[in-house]
Amino acid sequence: MRLSEKKRIALVLSGGGIKAAAFHLGVCLALREKGFSFAGGSHDDVKMRYSDDKLTFKVYVGSSAGAIISTFLASGYSIEAIIDAFERGAASDLNRITQRKKVYARLKPITYRDIFALNGGNFVNFIPNVLRRKSIVTGGLEALIKNGFKINGLFTTKGIERYFRTQVLKENSFASLGVDLYVIGTQLNHSRKVVFGNFPETFKEKRIKYANFATISDAVAASASLPPVFAPHGIRDHRGKEIFYFDGEIRETLSTHVAADAGADLVISSYSVQPYHYTPVMGSLHNYGIPLIINQALYQVIQQKIEKHIEHQQQMSAILNAVDGYFKQANLPDEHREKLLDIISTRVNHKPGVDYIYIHPSPQDHEMFFVDHFSLNASILGRIVHIGFRAALQTLRKLDL
Repeated sequence: MRLSEKKRIALVLSGGGIKAAAFHLGVCLALREKGFSFAGGSHDDVKMRYSDDKLTFKVYVGSSAGAIISTFLASGYSIEAIIDAFERGAASDLNRITQRKKVYARLKPITYRDIFALNGGNFVNFIPNVLRRKSIVTGGLEALIKNGFKINGLFTTKGIERYFRTQVLKENSFASLGVDLYVIGTQLNHSRKVVFGNFPETFKEKRIKYANFATISDAVAASASLPPVFAPHGIRDHRGKEIFYFDGEIRETLSTHVAADAGADLVISSYSVQPYHYTPVMGSLHNYGIPLIINQALYQVIQQKIEKHIEHQQQMSAILNAVDGYFKQANLPDEHREKLLDIISTRVNHKPGVDYIYIHPSPQDHEMFFVDHFSLNASILGRIVHIGFRAALQTLRKLDL
C-alpha cells in the first residue's frame, strides 16, 4: 500500500472519555508529523486552504469522545487549539512532541461543568421516590433496583451540546462543512445504529438509520451520552417527534464502513481500548478492586468486537483475492470474474480497494488502562497525548509513506 496514491482519506475515532480524546489527539500529532493534514471549516475555507487532497483528511467519523474530536477537526480547529481547550497549560507538553510553536485560534476552555451537566430533576427525586414506595421491597432486590433507580443518568450531555453550539460551530449544520462529518449514535428505543450527517432524504438502509435532521451539536451530545453516567439525549426529527439516543458504540465499536461508504480509499482508525496485560510493576488486577476489574471485563469485550471486525475485513479481502486469483490462473473470462467479485462485494458490503490502518495503545502502556477516563488534569492529559503519539508512530513506521 502506497499512501501517496490514496485519493480520499478518512479518520475514524472511537469513544472512551477524555482519556480517549487525549489519545486521539496524540495520534493526530503523529499523523501530522508524517505529512498528513486535517481539512476543516466551511466550503470556502476547505477549497482555499486544502485544494491538494494528498494525505489530507476530508472524511471524519466519530463516536462519543471520538465525535467530539472529529467535530473540532471538521470545524477547522488545530490540534493545539483542541488540546488547549481541554486544559490550559497542557499545550506546553506539545512542544516536546512537535518542537514547534504555532499561533492558533483559541477555543474557550471546555470544563467539567460543560461535560457533566447534572441531571437535576430525575436525580433530586430519586431518594424521595424510594422512601415513599415501600411496597417495592416486597418484590425483591430486582424490583427495588428497577423501581428505585428510575433516573436515566446522573448527568446529561446538554452542557456539551451548548458548548459546541455557542463556542465551536459557526454554523450548526452538517451541510455547512466543507468536509464530510459523520457522528455515530444508538437509538434508545430501537435496536439500530444511527449515523448523523448530511444525507439525502432517500438514503436508507434496514439495519442502520441515516439521519439528516440533527444539528451537529445535538448529534455530538447524543453520541457522547454514555449510560449510566449520562442520560440519553433527545433530538426532534422532521416531524417534530423527539427521539432519544445514547452512546455511539453500543452497537459497533468502530464504524469504518461509514468512511468506506463515503468513498474513502484509506481509513485510519484510532481506538484507545487496550485490556491490561500483567506487568510486575502494577501486579494483578485482583488487588485493585471492583472498578478496575469491571473496566478490564468491558475492555476485553470491546477488544473482541474490534478484533472480529478487523478479522472480518481481512477474511473478505482474502476471499476476493482467492476468487480473483483462481479466475486468472484458470484463464476464465474477465467479465465473469469481475461480475462475481462485484456480487460478493455487494452481498457482504465490502469495498475492494479500501485499505485500513488501526492505531491503538500497546499492551505495555499500562498507564493508559489505569488513568481515569474523565480527568482534565494537564499532566495526565500530556502523558496520554504522548502515548497516542508513540502508538501512532510505531504503526506508521511499518508503512510506505
